Amino acid sequence: MNTKPRNDTVNNSGTVDKPSNNPRREFLLQASALGFSTALPFSFPKASRAATPKKGGFMRLGIGHGSTTDSFNPARLENGFQTVMVRAMANTLTEIDADGFVQPSLAESWEASSDAKTWSFELRKGVEFQNGKSFTAKDVVASINYHRGEKSESSVKPIVKPIKEIRTDGDYVVVFELEGGNADFPFILDTHGLVIFPAAADGSLDWRPGIGTGGYILEHYEPGVDAKLKRNPNYWKENRAHVDEVLLLTIKDSAARSNALITGGVDAIDQVDLKTAHLLARQSGFKVEETSGPLHYTFPMHTQTAPYNDNNVRLALKHAIDREEMLKKVLKGHGTIGNDHPIGPSYRYHAADIDQNVYDPDKARHFLKKSGLDSLTVKLSAADAAFEGAVDAAVLFSESAGKADIKIEVIREPDDGYWSNVWLKKPFCACYWAGYSTEDVMLSTGYASGAPWNDTQWNNPKFEELVAIARSELDESKRRELYRDIQIMLRDEGGAIVPIFANNVSARSEHIDHGKLSSTASFDGRRIVERWWMV
Repeated sequence: MNTKPRNDTVNNSGTVDKPSNNPRREFLLQASALGFSTALPFSFPKASRAATPKKGGFMRLGIGHGSTTDSFNPARLENGFQTVMVRAMANTLTEIDADGFVQPSLAESWEASSDAKTWSFELRKGVEFQNGKSFTAKDVVASINYHRGEKSESSVKPIVKPIKEIRTDGDYVVVFELEGGNADFPFILDTHGLVIFPAAADGSLDWRPGIGTGGYILEHYEPGVDAKLKRNPNYWKENRAHVDEVLLLTIKDSAARSNALITGGVDAIDQVDLKTAHLLARQSGFKVEETSGPLHYTFPMHTQTAPYNDNNVRLALKHAIDREEMLKKVLKGHGTIGNDHPIGPSYRYHAADIDQNVYDPDKARHFLKKSGLDSLTVKLSAADAAFEGAVDAAVLFSESAGKADIKIEVIREPDDGYWSNVWLKKPFCACYWAGYSTEDVMLSTGYASGAPWNDTQWNNPKFEELVAIARSELDESKRRELYRDIQIMLRDEGGAIVPIFANNVSARSEHIDHGKLSSTASFDGRRIVERWWMV
């Protein structure tokens, strides 16, 4: 089995160089006055520069996520702030690079049986945790087993569920026995939650001290506010972890994030406000950058709760949303139209040929009548913590649905605590998914029956069967057809309305730099702390 299979999910990044004669004050004044729908379109050409890392400096990042209920528990990494922090503190066995290849990390190499059911990983020797403890196979077993078992409530549990057995072969070999073949297994081991922390004496996982093998040591963490990290002087990767110190700041308000960048409070921000991004792109000393990938915005409906337990109601709502308008007004064109399933154009097995669900008030009314209703009234919870512009998107949805005799009452929820108090709890809300490296991981995490993050409460035995077969199928054409069937099933029966796939748009000062960007998630696949440097 080739240790570096190609994943064609990654697109190129781009940058914009701005003229030097446009004062920063213009940005601040225009941004504050700009209305929701008045921003001009803009685009980002591809970058074509070589970058040389430099050591030293203090990096400050403004992140549009973070909540007072957060932690660095690998079982509950629910937002971008947590993931950026944990990616800096700890490593995974493998790493997906900016070109979409799976590369060695804590595992030096691996091999699989001919049916891809048995995988053997040779671990890197000489690696130490930040407290001086040697990294061994026992730590891998404890880290993976932490997410397994009947009592586990880990978001990663569905991903590791197909693992029948993990065993060690000495201190530096780990063998995985799977229920069925999985050619993508090395990709899976780069999942955020599968970072490696030390094993305790009893074989359990000792994650609470925050001691990993990563490039940065956690010095301070106040959930929902900030985190301070310093470089690990004994880090085993010589070409990574360039800066001496890092400050991560939760700045949920998009205008405040941009202001922090413009005024020098931070060196880079994620989730640039697309209403004012064209103004920021013109500022001297700053760069706006964009990547396209699996990030998508959703409105999940609880399929076990009335009225969403009636598929006709779900279909009515899917045809009551104007996707084109949402792409234009919420994303300013920086994305693509969704088709009510999570497998977007960046995935290998995206089915571009299936019919698109479109805005059609007459068809929406048709499905309402099939459910026995002449009209429908529902509540939709939203906050910009879900995604930038989520409240605006919910209002647009309400307006378009009104033309189909569907009244959507938009409930504006508090940003803080949204992921703990609203998502998974309210039957109809706004959500985002950063996406994953493979179709199987996305489907297993967000749609598998019993998965902690199954936010639509989707439970369909035929779906489960198709996902299991697709996971084990090694014939590419057969596998593609299986994933096509899955996308059609979710489009026609699933509980998620997926109107748009969003590009990742970030901005940075020219005092910070990087190499080729990954598009698997914002901030360079959440690895910004380890990969970027100060100029």
